[in-house]
Amino acid sequence: MTLTFPLTGRGTHADIDGAYAWVRLAIGTLLATIGGVGMWAVIVVLPAVQAEFGAGRAEASLPYTATMIGFALGNVFVGRAVDRVGYWLPALIASVVLAAGFALAATATSIVQFTLVQAVIGVGSSVIFGPLMADISHWFARNRGIAVSIAAAGNYIAGTLWPVVMPYMMAHGGWRFVYLASGVICLVTMVPLALMLRRQRPSGEEHVTNLARPAQSISLSPGALQALLVVAGLGCCVAMSMPQVHIVAYCVDLGYGVPRGGEMLSIMLAAGVVSRLASGYLADRIGGLRTLLVGSTLQCLALFLYIPFDGLASLYVVSLVFGLSQGGIVPSYAIIVREYMPAAEAGQRIGIVILATIAGMALGGWMSGWIYDLTGSYAAAFLNGIAWNLLNMAIAFLLLWKSGMARPQPA
Repeated sequence: MTLTFPLTGRGTHADIDGAYAWVRLAIGTLLATIGGVGMWAVIVVLPAVQAEFGAGRAEASLPYTATMIGFALGNVFVGRAVDRVGYWLPALIASVVLAAGFALAATATSIVQFTLVQAVIGVGSSVIFGPLMADISHWFARNRGIAVSIAAAGNYIAGTLWPVVMPYMMAHGGWRFVYLASGVICLVTMVPLALMLRRQRPSGEEHVTNLARPAQSISLSPGALQALLVVAGLGCCVAMSMPQVHIVAYCVDLGYGVPRGGEMLSIMLAAGVVSRLASGYLADRIGGLRTLLVGSTLQCLALFLYIPFDGLASLYVVSLVFGLSQGGIVPSYAIIVREYMPAAEAGQRIGIVILATIAGMALGGWMSGWIYDLTGSYAAAFLNGIAWNLLNMAIAFLLLWKSGMARPQPA
């Protein structure tokens, strides 16, 4: 039997948790897998860019920081646009911006130019994360946790594939060739995929959602809850950034080379896909707050393992453990927003929290490079990440206490 769906118009109540919702999720995840190159490319080319421009480790970390700033701001403003006009048009515009950013970065003649253009790449890539999770959350009620996590996993799938492919592309054409090729791939694939998502979210969706999952209560105002989620997002991602941003450079320093570092990053993110899916399944049963606490605790424990183990084989294993620990943390914020805040504000509110998580990645990426330049080692940078992780855990405990430890009602 062949399933066909209209590409335009507005969805119906029957589409929520229905066949079209899963098809839309599949298209969105593919879009995120391709567009996620905007986040991960700079990590792979960092050593080559640093060598070409003669930059220090902290200075060479600034392009990643600029990427995350653009990505963070894009999540807020694109998320707000998605609340107003739907997903497909912002996705279409962002795809073109992303492709143009790669082309411009490939022509950079200084670390300053490269850094500025990376901010543009970050804005273009932002549409595949927070805005996509917000859009997908409108098409699911019973299975929202797993659906949002699958959408978020597209970014990690990108991180699994691109860091493995790019070092071999660099070996044949250099980092500039990698950037030009990435821009072309984004343009010819993401634009058609965005056009396939022109259907608007179902009208009256919030009523259907409330029937399937009543709003959870918490003894905090929406503003206070938003503020605490922002601080929590900052803390968890300063911690998360240490291995994700610097694992390739760390391997170069240890003498293992860029390909080995790229493989470790891919293992970490492939494990993160598994973690995100498992966390989504868990969130549908125990709620977003408990899922956040579980993920944050496991991430903290995994960070400790990087300090004593720096052998090649052990780093592969620790990277696997870290990926399995932390993948579900960020999607948990989107689920918490939908559980405790109005659906009509999902895009903007999720975008604000994602801004904080990306600001944490940006701050943590730069901070780890700065600590490395000061100490000549990454050991202190790992300890810094652990401290920020403990802040996230404290906020998760506070929010659970404020919610009265009430188990969410089953869908």
